[in-house]
Amino acid sequence: MPDIKLFLADVDGTLVTKEKVLTDRAAAAVRRMEAAGIRFAVTSGRPPRGMAMLVGPLKLQGIIAGFNGGAYVNPDQSVVLSRTLDPAAARRAYDAIRGHGLDAWVYTAEDWIITKEDAPHVAREAHTVQFGPKIADPAEGLDRAVKIVGVSDDLPLVEKCERDVQSALGATVSAARSQPYYLDVTHPQANKGAVVAYLAEHYGISPHQIATIGDMPNDVLMFRPSGLSIAMGQSAPEVQHAATHVTESYEDEGFAKAVDRFIFNDPA
Repeated sequence: MPDIKLFLADVDGTLVTKEKVLTDRAAAAVRRMEAAGIRFAVTSGRPPRGMAMLVGPLKLQGIIAGFNGGAYVNPDQSVVLSRTLDPAAARRAYDAIRGHGLDAWVYTAEDWIITKEDAPHVAREAHTVQFGPKIADPAEGLDRAVKIVGVSDDLPLVEKCERDVQSALGATVSAARSQPYYLDVTHPQANKGAVVAYLAEHYGISPHQIATIGDMPNDVLMFRPSGLSIAMGQSAPEVQHAATHVTESYEDEGFAKAVDRFIFNDPA
């Protein structure tokens, strides 16, 4: 068992339930780690202010990594580091997403820009991040985009778009699914593997002293450098195979059970 100094958690599908609820048991697990001297941090494809509601219940004190590492902020939302996409790469990614027939959302540091408020997943996203979109031409934000999201309920199409964007744009972007219906495109250093490296440097620890937990293909990037990795029970087989351990699903207190079992070695 590595000497864990920091526990890094994905949010949606991991820390919170399907209905975006932080359970009492999950909050208690975070408090237990903090009491044992293990820092707790969160990373997500959400914008930083879409995680502000976690600060109070979890008493977060350290860096929050939004946009999959595209923006690092303090708990008061003051910016520590921001990574915007190269405008030319952003345009190519946007055109590729639209060319595959996906809806395209553009996030800047200030706005979430979409074309239609009644488009698929917009209402749920607004409920999740607790702020609404700006209705405009998303292309107007490409010169300052922190994240571009391709959205579709045709899940094989989203997977294909992921592969095609990765192939076409190579190392100029990071492209990975944060949900089966979301393809996130960010700066090449804005991915969850880079979050592990950044937090290790920031806190003066080894990546091997960081434990990670998540449920989606983009979480595999943070599994690889960390000393201990945990996949959620509802995650796809390829995500589970990439992790050191597998816990229960997010609907069965998988996060809290993982902390008990894999951090504190409680068999129950």
